[in-house]
Amino acid sequence: MNSKILGGIVPPLVTPLLSRDHLDVEGLENLIEHTLSGGVHGLFLLGTTGEGPSLSHRLRREVIELACRQVAGRVPIVVAVTDTSLPELLELAHFSAEQGAAGVVLAPPYYFGAGQAELIEFVEDVLAELHVPLVLYNMPALTKIKFDIATVRRLAQYDNIVGIKDSSGDMNYFHNLLRAARPGWSVMMGSETLMAEAVLFGADGGVCGGANVAPSLFVELFEAARNLNIEQVHTLQSRVIELGERLYSVGSYDSSGIKGIKGALACLNIGNGNTAEPFHSFGERERAQLRKALLDLQLLPITSALPAPLPLNGNNGNSR
Repeated sequence: MNSKILGGIVPPLVTPLLSRDHLDVEGLENLIEHTLSGGVHGLFLLGTTGEGPSLSHRLRREVIELACRQVAGRVPIVVAVTDTSLPELLELAHFSAEQGAAGVVLAPPYYFGAGQAELIEFVEDVLAELHVPLVLYNMPALTKIKFDIATVRRLAQYDNIVGIKDSSGDMNYFHNLLRAARPGWSVMMGSETLMAEAVLFGADGGVCGGANVAPSLFVELFEAARNLNIEQVHTLQSRVIELGERLYSVGSYDSSGIKGIKGALACLNIGNGNTAEPFHSFGERERAQLRKALLDLQLLPITSALPAPLPLNGNNGNSR
């Protein structure tokens, strides 16, 4: 799209799993081609939707290697490398660069709370050993700390920090981010229902979990917002909201969003719906709800509406 590392619709790819520590290679390959065929502008690996923090470092490297090899430069790939261990973080960042990733994504380290001064020092320590562009990731709901606007302005002085993804859902904060960003930065919205609004106000695009399932819908909404086609934005935004309401409200757990996306993809014959522990994937009752939702939203061919047999492994058939 432009010289920026990120822009447009960049799905945070789920990580298809066969079992606890085994990647579903075919599922990942199919997911990559599914999203690329929908016109997405980049791919984001091992983020929240990708369950990155729940995966072994060996499996994370397998995901990075396979994805970079398959995509082969067709779109930029960025990799979340957030970790509580700086050596592990740097090792994954170096590996990502070696495999051809366009950049890495860093959220504040979780568990031990850090002040803003410590957060700046941490990012500076990472930058000192990093040889690939860095995108900041604001995710306060999960990390317990956010990148304050003053911190963003301070870090914007570093050329190797090339953008920020905000998943706070706070539009006031996001507007201040747009003001704080230096020229050439990618400013990406992580809350998919706010993506179009963010683009209308100057954001570069969105990292939208629903684009795993319906990539072309989100691409069309982004293009409508970028072209200031307000009537089309209203129409497509309604579809995005309905998609989220139908997929993310199945079940009663905080993990229902990830389970909904993975279960919906399984209905599309992309992966089997398995989630990384401590979560357990949806059972057949929930799968039936997801199939009906996809049919109602015209995202599933009628011939695909019959139930598929559940995989026989220990991470499925549990309605949690």
